[in-house]
Amino acid sequence: MKTQQPIVREDEEHRVLRFVPRTSDTLPHHPTTPAEHPRRQTTGASDLSRYQQAQDDPDDFRHRMLANSAAFGFTVILVGVGIWLAISIADLRKTQDCVLMGRRDCAHIVAPHS
Repeated sequence: MKTQQPIVREDEEHRVLRFVPRTSDTLPHHPTTPAEHPRRQTTGASDLSRYQQAQDDPDDFRHRMLANSAAFGFTVILVGVGIWLAISIADLRKTQDCVLMGRRDCAHIVAPHS
């Protein structure tokens, strides 16, 4: 089956398109004067005052460390359960494959040491 190739003229093969950023000046039907922008504020990068913390507010280091420890403990438990689950599924799959092949010695029997 033949693949279809687009018809490209030689002068269009290496054509570079100019990137025009999307601003209110380039988009149609948008107000262009600042008076027409009632909710227009300063840009997000230049207005970081809402993230500043007052000097009088103490940093609660102990609470932050307890929250970080709890999050770390939860993550460790979650990873441990995931690893245990993956090993259990792999063991069950191995046992099921053994049984489906018709073998009889698939069960793991632990003999007590005398």
